[in-house]
Amino acid sequence: MAVTAASNRSKGDKDPFEWLPPSPEALCRYGAEWTATKLRWGLAVDEAERDRLLDIAAGCGGTDVEFTSAP
Repeated sequence: MAVTAASNRSKGDKDPFEWLPPSPEALCRYGAEWTATKLRWGLAVDEAERDRLLDIAAGCGGTDVEFTSAP
């Protein structure tokens, strides 16, 4: 997903609990892609991150999370 340099710098290595895209239109896609990446690679999710992702998902009816497990 293309973002401005300023937006990229503000995000750094923060998870969805610490940072969300400034555009409300991007929120569902961001949450779905973040979740798909975690699932694909079997990465851990802490409680705050999980709760924020569930909050995002609650407002994103019809947004599918699609992923292929990593080899």
